[in-house]
Amino acid sequence: MIINLALILTVLTLLTGIVVALDKIVWKTAEDDSREAAPGALRTLVEYSRSFFPVLLFVLVIRSFIFEPFRIPSGSMMPTLLEGDFIFVKKFSYGLRLPVTETKIIETGEPKRGDVIVFRLPSDPSINYIKRVIGLPGDTVVYERHRLTINGERIDLSPGDDNSWNAPLFIEDLDGRVHDILVTNPEFSTRDNTYVVPDGQYFVMGDNRDRSKDSRFIGAIPEEFLVGEAVRIWMHFVPWNMPDWGRIGAKIQ
Repeated sequence: MIINLALILTVLTLLTGIVVALDKIVWKTAEDDSREAAPGALRTLVEYSRSFFPVLLFVLVIRSFIFEPFRIPSGSMMPTLLEGDFIFVKKFSYGLRLPVTETKIIETGEPKRGDVIVFRLPSDPSINYIKRVIGLPGDTVVYERHRLTINGERIDLSPGDDNSWNAPLFIEDLDGRVHDILVTNPEFSTRDNTYVVPDGQYFVMGDNRDRSKDSRFIGAIPEEFLVGEAVRIWMHFVPWNMPDWGRIGAKIQ
């Protein structure tokens, strides 16, 4: 069962806020020094609500509109992101959305080619995916033998010099967004095809090109499913291993 943290946080904030407001307007327990007039259970409820409401409200605002932490569950974005990375996602990059309903209330920007984004899986919005934006609305994306051609322009791809990976490493340049990609099977390219990106949608791919379930499989991602832009790694931890302190604070290229 997937826990909806946004819903739980919103409900708790709303309930504690209602209790604080009722106490301020109706119960007025703070005006009774002896506090004998209010039942013990009510006093306890009011005290806890006063303590937790500002904290819950602060966390809700930060998580909903500014930054939200996520954990990378797989290797589909290697070598940029590793399984066990904990990242910050900038929620206001592509518009401010209400918690739970995800209704956009303020337009703040649009994804750029090369951005690493978190989005809700259209077929199951309770699941979050992270991929790189390859195609923008209206683009024609050709993927053939591990090479990208976008709107007739072939994307620069050059061999990398890092031999620490168990797969060939390449350097890709998407409109100035330079990043590494892995090609685990140079002899076989997955889902070679021509893809036309519909209006209001984005074509995304993982940097681990042969081991990523992305728009080649799930289709382009509608704008309303975008969560935000992945910007920083704040921790790397895998159970039974020591944290990788060197990845803390790294900018996501």
